[in-house]
Amino acid sequence: MIQSYALELKEHGMNAGNINIRLIAIRRLAAEAADNGTLDPVIVSGILRIKGMRAEGRHLGNWLTKVQTQELLNSIGTSTLRGKRDKAILSLLLSCGLRREEAASLTFEHIQQRENRWVIVDLLGTRNALRSIPMPEWCKSSIDQWAQAVGIKSGNIFRRIRRGDHLASEIMTPQAIYNVVLEYAQRLGFDLKPHDCRRTFSKLAHRGGSPVEQIQYSLGHASIRTTEVYLGIEQNLTDAPCDRLGLSFAGN
Repeated sequence: MIQSYALELKEHGMNAGNINIRLIAIRRLAAEAADNGTLDPVIVSGILRIKGMRAEGRHLGNWLTKVQTQELLNSIGTSTLRGKRDKAILSLLLSCGLRREEAASLTFEHIQQRENRWVIVDLLGTRNALRSIPMPEWCKSSIDQWAQAVGIKSGNIFRRIRRGDHLASEIMTPQAIYNVVLEYAQRLGFDLKPHDCRRTFSKLAHRGGSPVEQIQYSLGHASIRTTEVYLGIEQNLTDAPCDRLGLSFAGN
């Protein structure tokens, strides 16, 4: 009966994710009914064994090539305070893979030196997970240029700019970060949103030779499989890991 309900939802065009949310609610309701003694345990057991709908496709989003990424960064002029700030924002998103919420909450105190390099230390991400992200020198220079121009050294890095190119006291919101990315991307005809900057970061890092698990640490993914989806990694049956072991069978 419940499987028929799920199939009916699918036939009406509902995607697998939304169907599974409804199935989860049904399972929880059945379990609660069993605890209250209002539903036969055998029926409940059958309901709990019903599997979710399998997603038949996944929207991976967009990402830029190395040339496009450099073009985007180079397109941001720094003759104004707003330009300096926006270049620092794009530099941060593309070089460190931060989420827009994380960029909005980033403070100067987060940026510290570790092992002779700049690192974003103990950044609070999703699921209240803390992580540290290495930062390239060119990104730090972009942030320094912005900070020196407006004379701020502590607290949130990114602040609003008022009319006339004057610094405001309010910090930027995640939506404001979103708008900055969209503005500069659209000028060049790129279909790019803040989360696509994370994908671009991971793609370029992987193509540059960075191991998947290191990219996972920077992105803050709980599962390496999520990182692999970002990268579009599939199993290579032609050049497999077992072919790289350098071992052989010595028969008698």
